[in-house]
Amino acid sequence: MDDKKLKTVPLNKIKISDQFWNRYIHLVKDVLIPYQWDILNDRLPDVETSHCIENFKIAAGETDGDFEGAVFQDTDVAKWLEAVAYSLAAEPDEHLSYLADKTINLIGRAQCEDGYLNTYFTIKDPSKRWTNLKEGHELYTAGHMTEAAVAYYKATGKTEFLDIMKKFADLICKTFGPDEGQIHGYPGHQEIELALIRLYHVTGEKKYLETAKYFIDTRGVGENYFLEEEKRPEYKQIFPEFAGYDPRYSQSHEPVREQKTAEGHAVRAVYMYCAMADLAYEYKDKELLDACKTLWEDMTKRQMYITGSIGASGLLERFTTDYDLPNNCNYSETCASIGLALFGRRMAQITKDASYMDMVERALYNTLLSGIAQDGKSFFYVNPLEVWPDNCIDRTSKEHVKPVRQKWFGVACCPPNIARTLASMGQYIYFTDKNTAYVNLYISNEAQIELEEGALKIQIESDLTNCRNM
Repeated sequence: MDDKKLKTVPLNKIKISDQFWNRYIHLVKDVLIPYQWDILNDRLPDVETSHCIENFKIAAGETDGDFEGAVFQDTDVAKWLEAVAYSLAAEPDEHLSYLADKTINLIGRAQCEDGYLNTYFTIKDPSKRWTNLKEGHELYTAGHMTEAAVAYYKATGKTEFLDIMKKFADLICKTFGPDEGQIHGYPGHQEIELALIRLYHVTGEKKYLETAKYFIDTRGVGENYFLEEEKRPEYKQIFPEFAGYDPRYSQSHEPVREQKTAEGHAVRAVYMYCAMADLAYEYKDKELLDACKTLWEDMTKRQMYITGSIGASGLLERFTTDYDLPNNCNYSETCASIGLALFGRRMAQITKDASYMDMVERALYNTLLSGIAQDGKSFFYVNPLEVWPDNCIDRTSKEHVKPVRQKWFGVACCPPNIARTLASMGQYIYFTDKNTAYVNLYISNEAQIELEEGALKIQIESDLTNCRNM
């Protein structure tokens, strides 16, 4: 393993001019971000209610009401803020900064005195904190909030959001770990691990890295935490479909270094693999990196569609078995392909193996873009290769398939995930090391790249999607 992994180029140093991609990237700032802001504030009457911003106002004690939405509803705001951060990094915008700062201030007002931040548990039952790691999504939600805070700090230099999430991260580091009096558990939905590593990178505080490592190292070791958690009197089930829980669903069936096949919920898996890759680099852990390579090989060679989509089953959004890849009922969640791209990018940075970026490119050009309409106002959550609209009927094997894109979802993880990915597209185009620039994606752009021997200006002109010319 090389001492230094490849770096990405800052978004403000890349000007994308690609005929194909530019319309999507401009769509983020001009349509997706404003449209999603209106939805988060429940301003669109013909769209499923979000209640996201209202939840934060209730948690802050500024208005009365009950929590509404999924247990992880806060993450819609988090990913929206992360998309805003990347958009501001590429091009400053005073009004967008104002909206983001106003939202961040509200988030801070909803934070508990000890740093805890989660509108679901704050409003519904504060006494149930950390009592249902399997289903409660507290650490998952904290992870997306932390990612957004890091991105916003790097884009603007403002510290309010970062300070909010550092306070929560400090509580997490104090609450979880191997010592007496700490919770010896791990997240039901992985995400906090990669977020804590990102927080470590901007703060230099080693405890964030060490807690991320603890979550990865303890997962699947000994008695399964989630099965033991179910037996406790304070445990309260949230999702009926989790009855008869299979630890494979959350990749907690065995230690991560021993896992050979991609199992369970696809998004959980790839977010965990991202953290494993990051930790393998930080600790020069060859065993962990080898596990990442094995899991990537299994996932992309035996459980991936030609479009770069993963997670074939509509039942629990999961991987199944080798080559079980039906065309007309596959799930292929948009978020899962985004996670695959995040994992592949990390592996390419660490190994300098271009084959990882080949798979990233496939996912970005196909499943990511199939997830959004060209007007930016409707979305696919699932992406089957074949759809017969008359067969998409409730209470059937195809009830999860939508024949047309939807304006929003009750569980709306995918639309803001698409927004943050498109807004950060520049981070996929180049890598650099001391005096070398690597071109990963053939997207028309101009880039100013700082190398040790001086500045390098690169201009790429590409018509790849029309006639494959460079």
